[in-house]
Amino acid sequence: MAENNRAVMGLKEKFASSLLEIKEFRGEVTVTVKKEDIIAICKCLKEEMGYNLLTDVTAVDYCGKAPRFMVVYNLYSIPTKDRLRVKAPVEESDTSIASATCLWNAANFLEREVYDLFGITFTGHPDLRRILMTDDWVGHPLRKDYPLQGPDREPYKGRLS
Repeated sequence: MAENNRAVMGLKEKFASSLLEIKEFRGEVTVTVKKEDIIAICKCLKEEMGYNLLTDVTAVDYCGKAPRFMVVYNLYSIPTKDRLRVKAPVEESDTSIASATCLWNAANFLEREVYDLFGITFTGHPDLRRILMTDDWVGHPLRKDYPLQGPDREPYKGRLS
């Protein structure tokens, strides 16, 4: 039923070549798009289709697969009470994607969190720096290849006594 979703129909009409995948699972629609067109697509969703609230920006690490990362935008339309998930694949060799702060101010801290924990950079972000980890922290803790015990620490071996 994702094909009947108003946002999907609008995106197919305007951005057919940018849509990589459209899925529906348990009533939630997810649209995967090319990362190069993420700002144009989000702008269309906000200004023309009424998705006026960015509820979350996060990422997923598919370590060992290509593309390695998926940046996920959760959008909500207050007038129609409709949700939409937009995903954009990001390669490990180029971990950058355009910043959505030009559309939603809420993207500021959300993108900083993704940068801090996954190492994905958002080009055009006004203040891209760590938000949770200290400035001298090495690595990005939510990457699947990050050591569980943290950097420069011995692995936990259980109780010593």
